[in-house]
Amino acid sequence: MGQLGVHIYDVRPPDVDETPLVGELPRNYCNRVTRSKVDGITLGADEVALCGDTTVALGRQILGKPADADEARAFLQKMSGRRHRVITSVAVKKADTIWQKDCVSIVKMKVLSAAEIDAYLSTGDWKGKAGGYGIQGPAGAFVPWISGSYSAIMGLPVAETYALLNAAGISTFGAT
Repeated sequence: MGQLGVHIYDVRPPDVDETPLVGELPRNYCNRVTRSKVDGITLGADEVALCGDTTVALGRQILGKPADADEARAFLQKMSGRRHRVITSVAVKKADTIWQKDCVSIVKMKVLSAAEIDAYLSTGDWKGKAGGYGIQGPAGAFVPWISGSYSAIMGLPVAETYALLNAAGISTFGAT
């Protein structure tokens, strides 16, 4: 948000169940969770909310936030040497209007050795991250190629967020 010149005055994460529905596709899941988050925010007359969600998809499989190191290891083993999608959805709410956009990027992960996975897991960086990794941290060394938005893979697509905030009339670094 600092990159866009926007100041955050309050953080009020809504309580949203992020469990995928049976048969739910990754992009639909990400959009639904983001919409649930923004719908769950009560705003004052002069307030604007920004909510988002990121998921990692390997084919039709959703790789959410791993419950523990063993699940993170399993995720990394599945992605090793393969491409996967990172889907980030962001929504802006002002009064009764919601603007929402999603961004899909493709990430190639190098073939990972057991030692590399163990070393990464020991950093704890995997905790709370979709797919069990964050490209902006140590796992960035595992990603030789992406197609799409680096900022969306990190969790907040800057260009899409900029457009949504401007649509809502929020000034970003001098824009109106």
